[in-house]
Amino acid sequence: MIKIGYHASHEQFKPSVLLDYVKRAEQAGFTASSSSDHFNPWSNRQGESGFAWSWLGAALQATSLSFGVVNAPGQRYHPAIIAQAAATLAEMFPERFWIAVGTGQSLNEHITGDKWPSKADRNARLKECVDIMRALWAGETVSHKGLVTVEEAKLYTRPDIKPLLFGAAVTSKTAEWVGSWADGLLTISQPKEKLQEVVDAFRRGGGEGKPMHLKVQLSYAATKEAAQQGAYDQWRSNIFPNAMLTELRTPDQFDMAGEMVNLQEVDKMVRISADVQQHMAWLQDDLNMGFEQLILHNVNLEHEQFIADFGQHVLPSLQPKS
Repeated sequence: MIKIGYHASHEQFKPSVLLDYVKRAEQAGFTASSSSDHFNPWSNRQGESGFAWSWLGAALQATSLSFGVVNAPGQRYHPAIIAQAAATLAEMFPERFWIAVGTGQSLNEHITGDKWPSKADRNARLKECVDIMRALWAGETVSHKGLVTVEEAKLYTRPDIKPLLFGAAVTSKTAEWVGSWADGLLTISQPKEKLQEVVDAFRRGGGEGKPMHLKVQLSYAATKEAAQQGAYDQWRSNIFPNAMLTELRTPDQFDMAGEMVNLQEVDKMVRISADVQQHMAWLQDDLNMGFEQLILHNVNLEHEQFIADFGQHVLPSLQPKS
């Protein structure tokens, strides 16, 4: 079943505000949601960063939506703790919670004071974490010494139905790798040809037939100019290649990088339009590519109008084409 989700961006809004927005989103017709999981915002202009795991329990209780979260186990979070957190939510809210795991960004992970590993080491560490989490969900007592260490860990509270464990990937190389071990793919919107490369790589790597979710970065407002300015203000620090985004350490550094960005550069990575028909066409293309869940992130701050207008005009029209 196709689901259209609302993305709860903790970097941009207080948790109490986001809780109101997900309730509004459900009332408007959104059928899913997702949550970011940051310690720092991308920019000082965003200025927030609530703790996702506290918020997720409240949001699942306050709505009937399904929820996902993107998490980077291995440094800031120990995988046994994330396995426990995910198991608890999955036990309380069966088949409504999924987790996507990735290798993270220095922006959030460097706060532990540990070395920020190379991409190859982060990949190896993530795979260790995935295997540990799955073993714990299966009821095993886990001891492991590698890039992460676990000693005699066992989860005593486990869900009857395990949460789906997606792989988060931005590049085709990573997508091909996660296809071999993940239950599904989570990726982000980018130019159509690049996005198709990611989809093809995931399927080629072992993801054929597995679910795919797409986080869509868009900016919708009353006018094109307002949508452009909102995207530029809130998201210009976050449009760089993934290899750069993972290495910057602080919101100040992201803000300095963002000073070199113009409106046209933001337009390449964020779908900017005040026309609901244009957004509808873009999203229909995504569904036609094979995504079964679209998670819409309106990167500007005008979310009440976004939720209402998309609920009325966009969501009812979206259907996959065979």
